[in-house]
Amino acid sequence: MAAPSWHVGRYIQRNSRFLLNNFEQIWGHRSFAWTPALRQQAAQASKESTETIVIPRKKTWSKEAVLEALASTVGRDYTAYPYLFQDDPYLSPKNSSEFKLYSLSHESGRSAAKYFVDSNPKFFTQDFAEPHIPCLMPETVSLLLEEVSEEALKERISLRKVTAAVDMYDQLKQAGTSVSMETSHDLLDLICYYCDRDPVQDVGSEAEDTFQERSESEEGVKRRKRRLRHMSELIKSTWKENNNAERIFNLLPERDTRCYSALIRGMVMHGAPAKAFSLYTDMLNNRLTADVHIFNALISAAPGVRETYNERWDVITELLMQMSQQKVQPNLMTFNSVLQALKRCGLLARTQAGHTLSEMIALGIAPSLASYNHILAIFSKAASSGQPSPDILQDVMSELQGTSFTCRDPDDVQFFASAMRICLDNKDLELAYQVQSLVEFGENWRLLGDSYQQSVYYGRFFNLLCMMGHIDEVLEWYRQFVPSLFYPSPQGMKDLMQALDTDNRLDLLPTIWKDMRSQGHDNKKDLMEELLTLMARDRHSPEVQESFAACALDVKSAYDGDNGRPSLEWDISSLSHITTLLLRANKTQQAWDMLQLFKSQNRVPPQQLLQDFLSVCRSDGSAQRAVELVQLSAAFCLSVTPALAKQTLAEFNVTEKQRAVLSELESAGEPCD
Repeated sequence: MAAPSWHVGRYIQRNSRFLLNNFEQIWGHRSFAWTPALRQQAAQASKESTETIVIPRKKTWSKEAVLEALASTVGRDYTAYPYLFQDDPYLSPKNSSEFKLYSLSHESGRSAAKYFVDSNPKFFTQDFAEPHIPCLMPETVSLLLEEVSEEALKERISLRKVTAAVDMYDQLKQAGTSVSMETSHDLLDLICYYCDRDPVQDVGSEAEDTFQERSESEEGVKRRKRRLRHMSELIKSTWKENNNAERIFNLLPERDTRCYSALIRGMVMHGAPAKAFSLYTDMLNNRLTADVHIFNALISAAPGVRETYNERWDVITELLMQMSQQKVQPNLMTFNSVLQALKRCGLLARTQAGHTLSEMIALGIAPSLASYNHILAIFSKAASSGQPSPDILQDVMSELQGTSFTCRDPDDVQFFASAMRICLDNKDLELAYQVQSLVEFGENWRLLGDSYQQSVYYGRFFNLLCMMGHIDEVLEWYRQFVPSLFYPSPQGMKDLMQALDTDNRLDLLPTIWKDMRSQGHDNKKDLMEELLTLMARDRHSPEVQESFAACALDVKSAYDGDNGRPSLEWDISSLSHITTLLLRANKTQQAWDMLQLFKSQNRVPPQQLLQDFLSVCRSDGSAQRAVELVQLSAAFCLSVTPALAKQTLAEFNVTEKQRAVLSELESAGEPCD
């Protein structure tokens, strides 16, 4: 029985689709319980059963597909520090200076480790990574080929050994060995890019700079050293007459466009535009055509070889005409070079920038963010009122809204900071929201630039929010930016407190003070005085006054130098504000301690503060404290002492001993000298 049953089951399984179709066709002739919609579905199923099944091709996924899918399911954690510091929470930066120090420390450590690995490859031969990660394995940084050959020259070029490559080339020439044109091109590119000197080793220079910056305590000395170091770099990178690049160029048996291109671009890059144009003329005399890189370099250098604005534009126009005659197709960098050069052409730039952009679009070249940044700069300089015009930025944002960008020009990272500066100058918050929306679209945030440029962008946006936005919006953006994207400066925190004052939300000041403490701003005296002034200016509800008093005591501990920090110098306003806040919260003993601090710091309390303290003593019925207050006033030789003594005698039940003391102080009359 088992075998026949198995055959029947297999037969039914193989022919189940056939039976089901016939069953649906037979059932379809029955009219009851069938609607037109059900009949249509049955007909569709019958039609699909007769069609051929097409098996789709196998889709090949990238190795990062799973990680990308998982990453798309989560958003950014607004409370987390940047990913760079998540491996070591102890070194989580609190402000921009710590961010710079810690990030440079991370990078310095990586560079040192990489240098050690590359210098000792024999100790790092095991590859445990699966799949293979090339950047984790040692790279060749030392010369392996010592014989005089073209292969040894290529090795020195690949390792960026400028001096060694020039010496090897000279040895090859002395030996009568010819060098291929391709190798000569690479050698000229290397020499011209580094201006005939060896590039500075990253590890050594970074370690030396870090040691110098940490060993100096005077900020002025730091700035002077950085400025001198920058000036020395500029002097070193200046193009020198008859350097090795020019010498090797003249030794070449034949010179093609690539050779001229290396020298012209190097001359422009290192501050010799006049020599670049002279060499370009020599190339034309030799009946050679230039490439697009030569034209891009010469266009960017055009303002440096002419004085007047019209002459500069004439040079640019002539170069563009020669491009057309030589049938050289312009690219994005060509038009960006034109726009960048127009920024140095005065009012002429405003009319020509629009034509340049139109020509760019007509050739099918999409402008990059650098193109729009140059246009913003041109119209900002040409504005008659001296202030950037918001109209051009509004047009640009209407054009760019909802567009995802990739970096196509090194200057692309300048756009967002420039756009936010225009919004800030014109106090246009709605336009700033459009700029921020463009930043958040896709991965445009990657084009904000380095950490300094990001800090500039978010600082301007936050400043504009504090000036023009509602406090709820300001706090919402504040929680999104800090600390994951932005570390507010002391001025930024002061702007935030002013925004709280404008919208009458001073009850949030204790919370802002906690953020100031966590961000390392609790040693900024002017910032703390601003906080105390706002809290002590008006009276509030008992709950708010209680929180203000607790905040004032915390500020006092910061003045006294807690957590090993040096103490700050007390002034009259800070002492008075803290005492006032403690009195309003009925913390009489702490307020009395603050009055004693006046004496120890050689500060004289204001008369109004003593009147307020006497009022608190009257409400508490503390006659002894009132007498001590009058005695303290007499110790400061204040003119209000007799009035305080008379008021105390009239409003307090004092003992005979206290009355005698007060009567003596009242009759003292004139204050001390």
